[in-house]
Amino acid sequence: MTATLAHAATLHGATTTTLDTPDGAFTVIEAEGAVLSSGWTDLASDLIGQIHPTIRGRSFDPASSSVQPIVDAVSRYYDGDFGAIDAVRVVQVSGPFRAHAWDVLRTVEPGSPVTYLQYAERAGSPSAVRAAAGACAKNAAALFVPCHRIIRTDGTLGGFRWGLHVKQRLLDREAGRPVDD
Repeated sequence: MTATLAHAATLHGATTTTLDTPDGAFTVIEAEGAVLSSGWTDLASDLIGQIHPTIRGRSFDPASSSVQPIVDAVSRYYDGDFGAIDAVRVVQVSGPFRAHAWDVLRTVEPGSPVTYLQYAERAGSPSAVRAAAGACAKNAAALFVPCHRIIRTDGTLGGFRWGLHVKQRLLDREAGRPVDD
């Protein structure tokens, strides 16, 4: 099922766009062609607090807005092209470990979730499991930085800001398993 545009609005040079997806409303805050925040909600207010204050305080050039490639990537993802989200630019700010860990998240293949321990190892700090989990928790760009692909060592889901039901559906979809409705 293709994601469809539900509504869009512009605020302080950033564009807020909400799409209807099989997993519910999915909202993206975009500026100058990059995702600043995203998640399964129809309220931009649920996303704004996830954007680092140094980014939130900036003014963006609305003429440089380019939300259509992001909308297209979400639509292609839900049509089964799980790599479509990889080309979407994301802007997040944090310390060196977390910023690197977010880059590492983007290398976790769809259909092949890894544990928090494996994720910490991939990020170069096997003893930093809590820091790796913190990177998932502070990830503002859900879907595009696929923190849903990280699970507990015992195979259970762990946490997910947008609900374990959504996380399970994403993992099932990426593994080629039927997705419950």
